[in-house]
Amino acid sequence: MPNILKQVLTIAGSDSGGGAGIQADIKAMSANGVFAMSVITAITAQNTEEVTDVLELPTAIIASQLDAVFDDFDVAAVKTGMLSSAAIVETVVTMLGPQRVTNLVVDPVMISKSGHSLLRPDAVEVVKTKLLPLALVVTPNVHEAQHLSGIAITSLADARRAAKVIHSFGCKHVLIKGGHLINERATDLLYDGRFFNILKGEFIETSHTHGTGCTFASALTAHLARGRSVLDSAQAAKAYVTEAIRHGLAIGHGQGPTDHFYFLER
Repeated sequence: MPNILKQVLTIAGSDSGGGAGIQADIKAMSANGVFAMSVITAITAQNTEEVTDVLELPTAIIASQLDAVFDDFDVAAVKTGMLSSAAIVETVVTMLGPQRVTNLVVDPVMISKSGHSLLRPDAVEVVKTKLLPLALVVTPNVHEAQHLSGIAITSLADARRAAKVIHSFGCKHVLIKGGHLINERATDLLYDGRFFNILKGEFIETSHTHGTGCTFASALTAHLARGRSVLDSAQAAKAYVTEAIRHGLAIGHGQGPTDHFYFLER
């Protein structure tokens, strides 16, 4: 018997610049040893400098994509990214429910690095009340964790309080990505409802970080699909994204993307 790759699904928006969204998800999942499938929720006109336009896909075609994937593939894990509207969130929740997905990673994408809104205000409540209760792990960055919890975050102590609030929405684990916005730079916080794990990392001075959130969450999902624990998957994803940032690509005229395949000989 051949060694069959674990099959992992990303449900997210596209990035025409290739550095974030569906494109980053597929690259990161592939780089971390799984077969990536996709359901596209929205199309963005985007590059390294900005998001200039967004077109949400009709919920019917989103549902059809989900049907097509689950009808044919053995889906080991699912990651959600940009969901854009309340109607799309509702559709995804309705379609995922009967599938009993145990490895669901929710990356609550709300705003692009250039400041463009990627989740409508009315959709935030639906994410909190209907999508997060299905999640094994939710992976907000500091901005998203503040928005979800209502707590200003400048330190790990703040992040702990925010994690408890987000966990109360029903997800099993909260992983707040610290990045550069809290005092302890490149330090992430993982909370399982009882215990906190601090994931320290190397902070790399670079502007080429486009798509790091998508990349991290996708790598995490890939390792969950391969049978690792949440903590082990988070550590593996952090090690991977650190190297992808270290080898960031100076392409485009804005914030360049990370190098998802830094380990390949060129």
